Amino acid sequence: MRLTVYSDYALRLMMYLGLRPGGNPSTIDEVAAAYGISKAHLMKITNELGRKGLIETIRGRQGGMRLAHDASAIRVGDIVRACEPDFALVPCMEAEGGNACVVLPACVLKRALATATAAFLEVLDGYTLQDLVGPTVALRQLLGLEKSERVALR
Repeated sequence: MRLTVYSDYALRLMMYLGLRPGGNPSTIDEVAAAYGISKAHLMKITNELGRKGLIETIRGRQGGMRLAHDASAIRVGDIVRACEPDFALVPCMEAEGGNACVVLPACVLKRALATATAAFLEVLDGYTLQDLVGPTVALRQLLGLEKSERVALR
């Protein structure tokens, strides 16, 4: 199983927001600079995660984005499900059955792959965003959050 770059960036964004103390909002510019990733991609992801209720977006001068729920209440599997278009590992698993296989009625492979996908998501559901940001001090230093918050306090 391989996740898209979209999901990777969404997970990174959520981790960044989970590292912010007191739910202080962050901007797309801050997140893009911290990870060295595209602002355009982050705008699309922010919009999607906002529509799915995982983050809250705040307009205006003091605006930005923050988690819509406590990090301990957001499962990693929910973030991945919000970002991935589907989990069809092979064409015969796609919702639009245009790639029907002649052995489909007796296929054990499709069932095995579906079971593997379910197990993958079940493992991700066993982790929360809080688990991902557990090494808080190290992550905050690597992302430059310590410096930016000291500057904001002045």
